[in-house]
Amino acid sequence: MMRSSNWVHPSVWVLEPEPSTFAPSGRWSNKDMDPVPPEKRTWSTLNYVAYWVSDAWNVAVWQLASSMLTIGLSWRQALLAIAVGHVIISIVMVLNGTIGARLHVGFPVLLRSSFGFWFSYFSVISRMVLSMFWLGIQAYTGSQCVYQMLKAIWPSIARMPNHLPPGANVTTPGLLCFFLYWLFLQPFMFVSPQRIRWLFMLKAFIVPPAWVAILIWAFVKAPTRRDLMDQHSSLSGSALSYAWLTALNSALGIYATLAVNIPDFTRYAKNERAQYIQLLIIPSAFTLVGFIGIAVTSAGTVLYGKILWNPLLLIDHWDNRAAAFFASLTFALATLGTNVSANTISAANDMTVLFPRYINIKRGQTITAVVAPWAFVPWEILSSAKGFLSFMNGYTVFLGPFAGIMVADYWIIHHCRVDVPSMYRPYGRYWYTYGFNWRAVVTILVAVPPNIPGLIAVINPAVRIGGTFKLFDFAWLFGFFASLVVYSVLSLMFPARETFIGEAITDQNQNTSESDGISLSESKESV
Repeated sequence: MMRSSNWVHPSVWVLEPEPSTFAPSGRWSNKDMDPVPPEKRTWSTLNYVAYWVSDAWNVAVWQLASSMLTIGLSWRQALLAIAVGHVIISIVMVLNGTIGARLHVGFPVLLRSSFGFWFSYFSVISRMVLSMFWLGIQAYTGSQCVYQMLKAIWPSIARMPNHLPPGANVTTPGLLCFFLYWLFLQPFMFVSPQRIRWLFMLKAFIVPPAWVAILIWAFVKAPTRRDLMDQHSSLSGSALSYAWLTALNSALGIYATLAVNIPDFTRYAKNERAQYIQLLIIPSAFTLVGFIGIAVTSAGTVLYGKILWNPLLLIDHWDNRAAAFFASLTFALATLGTNVSANTISAANDMTVLFPRYINIKRGQTITAVVAPWAFVPWEILSSAKGFLSFMNGYTVFLGPFAGIMVADYWIIHHCRVDVPSMYRPYGRYWYTYGFNWRAVVTILVAVPPNIPGLIAVINPAVRIGGTFKLFDFAWLFGFFASLVVYSVLSLMFPARETFIGEAITDQNQNTSESDGISLSESKESV
């Protein structure tokens, strides 16, 4: 048994090396970073359908759609923004997902082939922070579900004294429920990515019927259909155009993280065809959930006289305690599945590449689940619909360029011919210049800064930045296409010739001399 005095010693936490590790030292890889072996490639088409049905049916998507109504869009305009946004995201998702399904390698390792070993850390850390940020958002939403469940069982919780100031944007009961949800999240951190697919299957069978039942309630309880058909936008001209672009960008932003790190999940595919279903299921599922959010929010406006863009605030008005409990339970299950899949596993994959000697996926999930929900004070972001949309827009500034570079490098520049073993070997084919691919560096410097003024204005509206703010309304689209073009032009004009090969190399036993010009033993000596 380990003595407590030894726990703080770094050597105690070093992961035991695996014989299958591609990299020459524990500094660059561990078992969870290695290509997925055939026996662990278990995800089928049905699993990806369940995954996206699971992720689409979450409170954030509901909030996304209903919050669009608060900025003046009609339901038709809001639904169109959601549909168009998710068609675009599904295409990028499959393009990057195919890379993971073919090579069976995760996002943090794949980045080395386009960004270089050291510069890839910039993208990995950025994406990790965003995943942890989003985990906090979903955790706070989950805590609101817990509050409604407790209120249905124990109504006196609504009268619990609040000892926090109004400006805190959270109450004492709210913090208590946040703590309870945080405790409930922890056991799921010990489920492996291969087995977590069963949680998605469970959620896919429970949550959608419950939410359809809420939709039926909305149509029965209030004349929602007539109100929806008669609803028109309160905006016109350029104000309407920019509001719609903001909504579109928010739709793109809600899963912009997964458009980048989808290889973390498609690496477990039985074959690359298994994940093609994303082209259909993503737009369909997200648009349907968006419609439910809009319809129920419209019903709430008729019944309660205000736009309740957060469904938990809507449930708070219900008199039927049993209905409130079970509806809140389905919302809690929805946030749980999304937190595990889109946030903790994603952040954990990033941590493995940052500290491969000490952190594997399971440890990374635990660290993320313990720290992130508290560190990012999510109640500040969710305090208003405008704040929620601003957050969704804000973190697309970096994700669009990351996705654009990945697509350009694999599909346009290298025509799918990449060298997987070299992604694990420093000073080899993908070392570029001191670990930096300067083409990717320049691309980021071109694609990101134009959106920074808009991001600053969102954070502090008192800052006057002029017309550049408007570019921020479509930050993801600008970042993606600007990076796609700039990176492609630079890579074609100034090719990194050492990265071009005649055919893809996916096995560490394949032609190692052609792969890097060095053997594995020589790579060890160089490190």
